[in-house]
Amino acid sequence: MTHEHSPLLSCELAAPGGDRDNARSLNTFFGVVVPTVLSMFSIVLFLRTGFVIGHAGLLHALIMLGVAYLIISMTILSVCAISTNGAVQGGGAYFMISRSLGPEFGGSIGLMFYLANVCACGVYVLGLVEAILDTFGQEAGSSLQVLPEGYWFGVLYSSVVLLLCLLVCLVGSHLYTRASFLILLVVTVTLLSIIISMLMVRPIQMTVSHPGDTPNTTLSYNTSYTGFNMSTLKHNLRAGYALDYSTKAVMTFASVFAVMFNGCTGIMAGANMSGELKNPSVSIPRGTIIAVAYTFIIYLLVFLLVSSTCDRVLLVQDYGFFHRINVWPPLVTLGVYCSALSAAMSSLIGASRILHALSLDQLFGCFLAPASITTPAGNPWVAVLYTWALVQCVVLAGQLNSITSLVTVFYLLAYAAVDLACLALEWASAPNFRPTFQLFSWHSCLLGIVGSVVMMFVIEPLFSSASIALLLLLLLFIHYRSPTSSWGYVSQALIFHQVRKYLLLLDVRKDHVKFWRPQVLLMVSNPRSSCQLVSFVNQLKKGGLFVLGHVHLGDLDSLARDPVLPQYQFWLNLVELLQVKAFVDLTLSTTVRQGTQHLLRITGLGGMKPNTLVLGFYDSCVPDDYFVQDAAFCGGVGGVAERLGVDLPSLQAHFPPVRSQESLRQLSPEEYVGIIRDGIKMGKNVCLARYFHNLPPATKGGAGRMIDVWPLNLLRPESGGYLDVCSLFLLQLACVLNMANAWRHAHMRIFLCVEAESDQGAWPGPGWLQKEAGLRELLGKLRIRASIQVVTWDAYTETEGRRAATPGGGDVGGGENGGGGWARKAPSLSPEFLSSVNRMLQENSAQSDVRFLYLPRPPAPPDQSHAYLAQLEAVTNDLGPTLLVHGLTPVTCTEL
Repeated sequence: MTHEHSPLLSCELAAPGGDRDNARSLNTFFGVVVPTVLSMFSIVLFLRTGFVIGHAGLLHALIMLGVAYLIISMTILSVCAISTNGAVQGGGAYFMISRSLGPEFGGSIGLMFYLANVCACGVYVLGLVEAILDTFGQEAGSSLQVLPEGYWFGVLYSSVVLLLCLLVCLVGSHLYTRASFLILLVVTVTLLSIIISMLMVRPIQMTVSHPGDTPNTTLSYNTSYTGFNMSTLKHNLRAGYALDYSTKAVMTFASVFAVMFNGCTGIMAGANMSGELKNPSVSIPRGTIIAVAYTFIIYLLVFLLVSSTCDRVLLVQDYGFFHRINVWPPLVTLGVYCSALSAAMSSLIGASRILHALSLDQLFGCFLAPASITTPAGNPWVAVLYTWALVQCVVLAGQLNSITSLVTVFYLLAYAAVDLACLALEWASAPNFRPTFQLFSWHSCLLGIVGSVVMMFVIEPLFSSASIALLLLLLLFIHYRSPTSSWGYVSQALIFHQVRKYLLLLDVRKDHVKFWRPQVLLMVSNPRSSCQLVSFVNQLKKGGLFVLGHVHLGDLDSLARDPVLPQYQFWLNLVELLQVKAFVDLTLSTTVRQGTQHLLRITGLGGMKPNTLVLGFYDSCVPDDYFVQDAAFCGGVGGVAERLGVDLPSLQAHFPPVRSQESLRQLSPEEYVGIIRDGIKMGKNVCLARYFHNLPPATKGGAGRMIDVWPLNLLRPESGGYLDVCSLFLLQLACVLNMANAWRHAHMRIFLCVEAESDQGAWPGPGWLQKEAGLRELLGKLRIRASIQVVTWDAYTETEGRRAATPGGGDVGGGENGGGGWARKAPSLSPEFLSSVNRMLQENSAQSDVRFLYLPRPPAPPDQSHAYLAQLEAVTNDLGPTLLVHGLTPVTCTEL
């Protein structure tokens, strides 16, 4: 399924399953006004007006009416805004929410809205059966007592009515729309007869009877229709919540509002027909506003007339009292039957369209897949059957009033979601959100959300909590199951808006050492050989910025287009597969060194820029291909790649094979050392990573792991001590790793190198004991939990001789900020000395999982690069995962 749209100006959102222009035949009046009015003039107006006025009184009823219409008015403004911001396709409210909030919210709330329509259809069917039994039931008290009554008989009659609705819907919605105008005429004539009757009929005394609580008993109530009477109006002003004779439960404000609100839930009837409308962006807002304004006037007029003319006992004890006071009672009966049947069919059709749209979007997998099947004319007959089966389950409730709370909660949740969608679009300030309908604001959206949620919990806290919990479960299910869609996510626009705002507030002038954290730029040549290092640095960043950098060699002047742009998708897929929290930054340059300079300067934004450069080690080792070792890159049913929607064959083909022994290298030793030198010149901390392809797999919490730290320049230990910036940076970085989840329980060891025959050193006082005490005091001040291992330097160096030249022959490091100025040449160190240092590291750190070593400053002359790298390679030979660190940034603090 593909959705074509302009990358800059999207005037039509992707339709579920495509657009069927030949099925679009309805205008505003027949497609929106008629179904909306009929849905709102259903059970409540004809069979529950007396219930509302009798229990709640006129004042409470007007409050309920005002609150209900305030909520739906705010929702209508949101619907109008969304529907006029682009072409609306089939699916109605689901389509608008999903294309605004993304598949997670759209799918979960769409399913909730579908359930609301299913339950509403059940309510209308039960209401119609109640009206039929009031006329033809054996306990109706009329001459037409032909239908036996009881729970199972009620279910039987409901099933027959529902079967009739099913047959109509299977034929197609066009049959319903053709008959709906005639039904609207009947309902309108019925309303006129009710209003005229209240003006013309004289007072009537009557008796209302109900079956008693025990068999063969009857409860009778004497009541009256008084006509216009001020005392009747005064008596009906205040609330008088009493026992509901249909459910045998005492009514409250919340329970009565739940019933009354069902008369306002038809506002989406027109939107649900969006797939059949000629111009839904025009018809939905115009038709819905006209229908809602019309129904509000009628409800208000009927409420006032009923309160002024009918005794409260009549209202409470006979919900179908209109036929008793009408000039021609059969007309009321016909109007009730037509409106209830029409509303039931409208809900059944609307629900099936929502289910059809959900199935086409494939958000719930194979379970809803059959619902996408349609007739050649486009009627989703399988979705109709699905919906009919669910409504059949709903009618088992048996009583209308018993399920109205559930229906109202579902609808309120859907209305809150529509308002949330519009609010998110407004707050995101996206340039393409330009609805032609302007009579809305974020205030109206927020008011609609608050009103809907508050009334949900006022009506039924249990149902409300359960529906929200179900919504969250559906959201999580779709989030983890559904691949990335092409609809657009308003969450991305909101995140962009907020990130931009907070980045402007992130002032680098207010940085403080107490809140320092690593912000890493990791240069990656080929991810096939670097995945373990990428995962390790992800653990090392401690919530800081992590950027994967890559330099593509080339000259833009000689190319037709930038070759870097198509590569971003593959790198982002790689980040998803590795499950690391990293950004990707690629550049095009003629040399790797120049490209790295570009990235060091421009990567990041505002106060979020890398402060640490990490490079892989430059040696002659042949790298391993991680793509053939890790299961995530090997595919398989149900794997990570399938869940994320990553095309593994394309990803594998994009990244070249790892370098072989005979392959030419893109980077010379001089250029590599130049990159290190550039990073230090630009004020970045530099780390070189070696042997991380041998990093052992993670254990839970890092139990049994070991981190070794050698915070002294091993190539020239007398040039500095444990208090210089580079050594403290080394300690801080190891401590940060120890705080990561995968290393939380790892044991950290810090090695103190001393000369057994000398009392001189960085720490004052006689002997190495005082050096150990001083280091322990420093660790205490820095709150670093580690053990100290004392290593006697003389035991490894006295026989080999430390240098081939004099001690003053070249400076490699040490001193404040890691070693003062640049060395003119690499120090002349004998191979024996380098071998002895390597032997000392291997004998003391053989069991360690990762080692942190002091990285000396590189020499300034390029011709010394080979010697510099040779010394580093000799010292770290066969050590296992090792990070050589040169720190420039003060990162430790002993104050609050």
